[in-house]
Amino acid sequence: MTLIKSISGIRGTIGGRPGDNLTPIDAVKFAAAYGVWLKDYSQSDSLKVVIGRDARLSGEMIQNLVVSTLIGLGIDVIDLDLSTTPTVEIAVPLENAQGGIILTASHNPKQWNALKLLNEKGEFLNAEQGAKILEIADKEDFDFSGVDKLGSITANDAYIDIHINEVLNLSLVNADTIRKAKFKVVVDGVNSTGGIAIPKLLETLGV
Repeated sequence: MTLIKSISGIRGTIGGRPGDNLTPIDAVKFAAAYGVWLKDYSQSDSLKVVIGRDARLSGEMIQNLVVSTLIGLGIDVIDLDLSTTPTVEIAVPLENAQGGIILTASHNPKQWNALKLLNEKGEFLNAEQGAKILEIADKEDFDFSGVDKLGSITANDAYIDIHINEVLNLSLVNADTIRKAKFKVVVDGVNSTGGIAIPKLLETLGV
């Protein structure tokens, strides 16, 4: 079993002992470290973070832990639920959020999951920022909010459709030309959110 800490976040296998694997305790610890860092980095009393996940078996568990931790720090959460990585990335600036967390272990097997951390532009953190979050996590330097200052959660499952519209509005995308070409495309969503997003995109393009 494995827990890998890096400047872009943490990834690991589900289960086992804290510190050795991606356990609930580790998910809370690193979500809290990100939230504490974001408060200092943004210098704002009103913070908003976008969360989205892939379709892994552990996804809902990790999602609930991360969302609750951020709310406990007084941070508002926009929860996209099942989503793709680039969908979460574009949602951050569209929501005027201060950051985002993508819950996905990409190509890794089903026992893996990860927290991938974004800045206010929907981009991955730089090395210095990632190192600071790891330092906060190691020290467990957390200060949670009182009951009157807890964050809120807003569910928004429409962002795959919003993302598709953003793609269609790109000057390089000519939907009429694509439709007239009568392409036939085979999609393997690998049991994850690509199986939701790609068929929707292709249908919109007339494929």
